Amino acid sequence: MRDAEPSAIYLKDYQVPSHLIDKTHLHFILHPTKTRVSSDLTIRKNPDADTKSNELILHGQDIDLQSVSIDGRQLDDRDYQLEAECLRIANVPEQFVLSVVGLIAPADNTSLEGLYKSQSMYCTQCEAEGFRKITYFLDRPDVLSEFTTTVVADKTEFPVLLSNGNPIKSGSLDDNMHFVTWHDPFPKPAYLFALVGGDLECIQDSFTTTSGRAIDLKIYVEEKDLDKCDHAMASLKSSMRWDEDVYGREYDLDIFMIVAVDDFNMGAMENKGLNIFNTSCVLAKAETTTDAGFQRVEAVVAHEYFHNWSGNRVTCRDWFQLSLKEGFTVFRDAEFSADMGSRTVKRVEDAKLLRAMQFAEDAGPLAHPVQPASFIEISNFYTLTVYEKGAEVVRMIHTLLGAEAFRQGSDLYFERNDGKAATIEDFVSSMEEAGGRDLSKFMSWYHQAGTPKLAVTADYNSSSREYALTFNQTCPTTPECDSEDKKPYLIPVAMGLLGSNGPLSLVPETDVDFSLSKNDTHCVLELTQPQHRVVFKDINAPPVPSLMRGFSAPVRLQFDYSPDDLITLMTQDDDGFTRWDACQQLCVSVIHEVEASLQQGKEPSVDSRLSDAARALITNQNLDPAMVALMLTLPSEGYLAEIATTANIDTIHSAREIVRNHLAASLKTEFAERFDSLPYFPEYEANAVQIAVRSLKNCCLGYLVATADPVWLERAMTQYRTATNMTDQSAALSVLALSPDSKAVDYSVSALSEFYQQWQSEALVVNQWFSVQAMQPGEKAVDRIRSLMQHEAFNINNPNKVRALIGAFANNNPVCFHNSDGSGYRLLAEVVKKLNATNPQIAARMLGPLTKWRKYDSKRRELMQAELNSIKQTVGLSKDVFEVISKSLA
Repeated sequence: MRDAEPSAIYLKDYQVPSHLIDKTHLHFILHPTKTRVSSDLTIRKNPDADTKSNELILHGQDIDLQSVSIDGRQLDDRDYQLEAECLRIANVPEQFVLSVVGLIAPADNTSLEGLYKSQSMYCTQCEAEGFRKITYFLDRPDVLSEFTTTVVADKTEFPVLLSNGNPIKSGSLDDNMHFVTWHDPFPKPAYLFALVGGDLECIQDSFTTTSGRAIDLKIYVEEKDLDKCDHAMASLKSSMRWDEDVYGREYDLDIFMIVAVDDFNMGAMENKGLNIFNTSCVLAKAETTTDAGFQRVEAVVAHEYFHNWSGNRVTCRDWFQLSLKEGFTVFRDAEFSADMGSRTVKRVEDAKLLRAMQFAEDAGPLAHPVQPASFIEISNFYTLTVYEKGAEVVRMIHTLLGAEAFRQGSDLYFERNDGKAATIEDFVSSMEEAGGRDLSKFMSWYHQAGTPKLAVTADYNSSSREYALTFNQTCPTTPECDSEDKKPYLIPVAMGLLGSNGPLSLVPETDVDFSLSKNDTHCVLELTQPQHRVVFKDINAPPVPSLMRGFSAPVRLQFDYSPDDLITLMTQDDDGFTRWDACQQLCVSVIHEVEASLQQGKEPSVDSRLSDAARALITNQNLDPAMVALMLTLPSEGYLAEIATTANIDTIHSAREIVRNHLAASLKTEFAERFDSLPYFPEYEANAVQIAVRSLKNCCLGYLVATADPVWLERAMTQYRTATNMTDQSAALSVLALSPDSKAVDYSVSALSEFYQQWQSEALVVNQWFSVQAMQPGEKAVDRIRSLMQHEAFNINNPNKVRALIGAFANNNPVCFHNSDGSGYRLLAEVVKKLNATNPQIAARMLGPLTKWRKYDSKRRELMQAELNSIKQTVGLSKDVFEVISKSLA
């Protein structure tokens, strides 16, 4: 147990740094337990600092300090004070060079922050506060410095030595050592520093910018992975061209490098000129990577490249501004992905993630604004709220201003803040100026936590032929604010009205600002008050409102649609998101009806209108196969639990299975015919057409295996064994392994055994093998997880393995994780305790499922709280875990 609770840091207390570091010279001599780091920092007092003190306080952790000197004069321990997390020097000149030498132990650094060893490779991860584990520094994002870095290591073991910027010098040294010196001419904060040393190979390419500059492109990997880099390289070049075309942003250095690392807490990191990636976000090959994996590589490569401007050239002033770079860049990478594939499918996938996961975050004890007001450990704020909701906030600005004004606003933002540390307010003010409008009412999206609820009611006056919609917005209580204290949001509502013959022309009468499409069948309303009433004239009969088209705002929409209304939206609306959403709402209502019957002890029945609607979808050859697959995929048990007042895990699972099995049985012929009619592609390509076909084909296979027909079990096994790409192979493996029917057991056992034997040398594929088993049903699920944790391929110090097994179990196997005996909770608590001592960042992230204890029945609540309290009593509890636990139990 901690002796003293860690204190919070508040946005309101922000002060400019006392000193600035104009130039940073670093010299590394790599060694697993005694890496020598020498730094020469050109420091001056900050003229904007409101302090008369001459004290310099530098951040630092886990450094064996060897020497400190100022302008060549060595200091003794009377001249400075060394503390656990900082170095204090009492009296420093106005301007000076500080030289510090320290020793660090990368091989012992299991936190994977700072400089550490990933198997035989040295690498760094400095965002958010990892640089302080390398050397003493002003480790804050508003201190920008010009870095020159020299790396020295054994020539045989570490032939590749990389850092930020451009290489300016290299050579051989005595004792088989060599060095490379790198210079980054663009001032950057310490969190963007990177270093890699290893025995690596690379693939090379080049890119010519619009202005005619040739950029060298290099992706460094272990030799065995060289054949998995082509997709990442193609994605990088596409990203560079797209950023020039859409945002006018050219790359600025002479070289752009990516390095794939197997041990990494995050997906990837945008370090200036040297992006360090989790292997899962850069390696891709048809035989070993699914379609989703290919898409993830493309999106993450784009995201990190786009950070070169939205994050690096313009960085954030402090960590409360994290969404300034992340929300904006997620919006940019989402638009890129939409342009590379299907815009509608991308929008639906993003909305699914937000509604299932971020809305739950907003409704829980860890809810926080897009711009948090305080934090204890910044690593806990790399959240869906900051990233995905932050991107939705940027998207709403794009909707309100229009594409042309938004581009002008982004140009103005980059121009004004290039080479500076900016704030969210700087971004919004640029958009205001470019768009010629006041966005002060919009700032509630940045400053308030929680998901707004938009309740809409309708009434129709047949005599006046007027149709009225009344919009009521509220936002629930969240930890930082009572609902009564929350200001109204500016909510853009994209909408239309559907009549018996399709979309209707809109003639709104309202005090709400709105914009109409050219054909007058689509409008965007700008709601700014708790209640608004909008009247549409010349409506001959009650229409069906199509609301929140394109998911125009991240709100919980409430409208009393009938099943027939939803079918109308599914079949007649020209907005792909609304069609999908209507299908989801119909599925939810049917599942809820079945669940209610189960709770009342009645024999459940499934509304035939759902199977009729599904039949129309599966037999319609004109629809995008990817959209059909999305619409036929039932809402997840996690989402169904999230929208429930009190989640009854067992009945949710049973009701969903009943509906799924009903659709499988009643549409078996249609699913089989569509499965057989879809084309086979002998040559794999990760393009939108092929991905769409595979997604629908494997969706059909899932329903057909659910019938437990031996013919389809055998066909699934045949697909598993003959597949020439990982998408089809892993889909077949999953439907067999996750089938609850006893007839599938033998197929499942054989497929899982064969899969491991085939792919045991491919770490990322083995992670898929772990995940499939983590999600398997059955009473002995916890015992299976414990057994897999002892498997030769599992390593609790590798975040990818932990996420693949423990994360998949806790997040994607709700019935087994929430077993009423509490065994799932105990397992997760044990893992968190172990990780707390080695990798606090991952430990805190694993806690998510336990923090939602308020969602469940009293017995499960008590069991989950007991495990949270058990973790809280852990000796040496990290700040990361303490913050999550304390907020969860508050």
